[in-house]
Amino acid sequence: MRVMVFAKANESEMGMEPTPQMLEAFKAMDAFTEELVKAGVFLAAAGLKPSAQSKRIAFDGARRTVIDGSFAESRELVAGFSIWDVKDMDEAMAWAMRSPTMPGVPSEMEIRPFYEAADLADFVTPEELAYPRAGDRGKLGIA
Repeated sequence: MRVMVFAKANESEMGMEPTPQMLEAFKAMDAFTEELVKAGVFLAAAGLKPSAQSKRIAFDGARRTVIDGSFAESRELVAGFSIWDVKDMDEAMAWAMRSPTMPGVPSEMEIRPFYEAADLADFVTPEELAYPRAGDRGKLGIA
């Protein structure tokens, strides 16, 4: 079972200068990621730049509207993500509970399972499910 682990943004989303405390937290997260790699759980991860450097596109029928960041409500923003391959949600939760955090800074994670091929049986034929997509498109998922 593959899951995406979202690290929710906090006030650091505003792009603060690194403090010794933040540098220590990054070192702890790097060590935790190495544990995930050694356990065969880690598939991918990345941090995201502050929303001031991002854009959103609002869709309304054929109309598209581009909205420039920054975006309010930083607690609703994603600061980074990981993709893990675990046997079930209990294992994902066990790993997440061990994840290091920065002391004194509240944080939140969200864990969501990926759709797997079997979940889409009502949308694609058994023949389509039997043949994985070629190339890079199918590396991390079934899209």
